[in-house]
Amino acid sequence: MTSKSRLREKAQVLDDAALDRALTRIAHEILERNGGAKDLAFVGLRTRGVTLAQRLAAKIASIDGAQTPVGTLDITLYRDDLETIGPKPVIGETRIPADLTGKHVVIVDDVLYTGRTVRAALDELADFGRPKRISLCVLVDRGGRELPIQADIVGKMVKTVAGDRVEVMVEEVDGRDQVDLVR
Repeated sequence: MTSKSRLREKAQVLDDAALDRALTRIAHEILERNGGAKDLAFVGLRTRGVTLAQRLAAKIASIDGAQTPVGTLDITLYRDDLETIGPKPVIGETRIPADLTGKHVVIVDDVLYTGRTVRAALDELADFGRPKRISLCVLVDRGGRELPIQADIVGKMVKTVAGDRVEVMVEEVDGRDQVDLVR
């Protein structure tokens, strides 16, 4: 190992059971804050936020019996650092399930860090109507905000320092459910 190499430590923050419990708690909190599932709509941020939003909708269906629409948001063209990601950014699908006017839209993401992704999501959502309310739900809040954005519902708070990375893995994308902190 050279002097320029870094030692990396990996610590598990959530295993599959803890991740599932966090999502169950989040689903209950969403229902409590909204007074049920009426007028709820989930919008997941690509990539893992979409999977988490789908799981939350399934949990709400099993708790409340209501079918909650789930949309997908790709914020690539709304990023404030678009020029730094190259001349041909990969753009994914944005799919909004219904008119958002009058709905309580819950933006779902895996990790909240600087707040810039959420700012871009809010900008893009404005192109699809005027929701009655927008809430932010994240699986992990790692601190380190650069913008005044705060999650309404958080699965797990994780203290991090500069250079740390939070890795969220979900079965549907990564083959397992787990959250790790990499130092």
